[in-house]
Amino acid sequence: MDELVIGGQDPCMDILVMGGTWFLGRAVAEEALRRGWKVSTFNRGRSGPDVQGVQPLRGDRTDAEDLAELSSHGPWDAVIDTSSAELPPKGVLTGARALKMAAERYVYVSTVNAYRGWPSDPLTEASELLDGPPDADADYGRLPEDWDGPDWYYGRQKAGAERAVLQTFGEKRSVLLRPGVILGPGEYVGRLPWWLRRAERGGHILAPGLPSRPIQPVDVRDVAAFALDQAAASVGGAYNVVAPIGQATMGGFLDACLEATGRRGHLSWVPDAFLIEAGVKQWTELPLWRTHAGVWNIASERAQAAGLVCRPLAETVEATWRWLLGGGLPVAHPRADEHGIEPRREQRLLEEFAARAASGFESERC
Repeated sequence: MDELVIGGQDPCMDILVMGGTWFLGRAVAEEALRRGWKVSTFNRGRSGPDVQGVQPLRGDRTDAEDLAELSSHGPWDAVIDTSSAELPPKGVLTGARALKMAAERYVYVSTVNAYRGWPSDPLTEASELLDGPPDADADYGRLPEDWDGPDWYYGRQKAGAERAVLQTFGEKRSVLLRPGVILGPGEYVGRLPWWLRRAERGGHILAPGLPSRPIQPVDVRDVAAFALDQAAASVGGAYNVVAPIGQATMGGFLDACLEATGRRGHLSWVPDAFLIEAGVKQWTELPLWRTHAGVWNIASERAQAAGLVCRPLAETVEATWRWLLGGGLPVAHPRADEHGIEPRREQRLLEEFAARAASGFESERC
């Protein structure tokens, strides 16, 4: 059988995954091994078991001596950095410099938060990025405690980290991936698991906004595959790694949750205006619900042209439910506690909306 050639390169890649034991990092390691690649992972060994078949390298990426020791295990064809979500640009810069001579390419997993216009404006890769120096520390860009606007602190940090990679590896050797919401087996944030457990519980389920609202979550396995394709490619660049606009809707997503869990419940759609008036927290109390115009208006044609393929969202939902039923447990993370509406509050809102609707509450227009 002919060998599979990925990205025009030899398929026998030798890569280093920064992280590699949970969610995206784990999916990257598993997919690389499936392709027959050689995989080393670098982490502290605290967040989950190693993927069978990798070469685990232990250390702290914030420790200069550990990074120096790590670089001695190279060279690698590419580094795929999946573990810097809470690392300031200065930390990414230090790590990139330590690996500059030990790796040919650096694939950095950033976020759409790095754009100044997210979540208010439609986005392309040409959209303006937030400020953020490549050597910024964790205090750069902190916002007041009562800040109620876009999460510019996180975005500034990630934009600075992108610049740290570019400054070190240069444009041709740097790949910047900007996902939005990543779902799938192993998800630790808790968005999809919460909706699945809510669907399993049944009854009248508060469904937010309009069922026709487009959404753009991407499956973790599709992000992993695209990251590996870009690790093996011969060009650098930045890519929005989200599902195509119009491929999925909120209604289709919630229906898939019902289907996966045995259709025990019924969706009761409640308009945005009512939920906003009631003070429901967008993005967390009802995961994936957000009314900003740009949150689900992110162009991904560039990534699609480079090989990104996004499976139907229903497949992601079903696979995540199978993972949960099989005893799958995400790595503990404080963000999971932020998601989901309290049952009594949900019931009270449904009752209040029903009463308002009966008295002539005007729902939002499509």
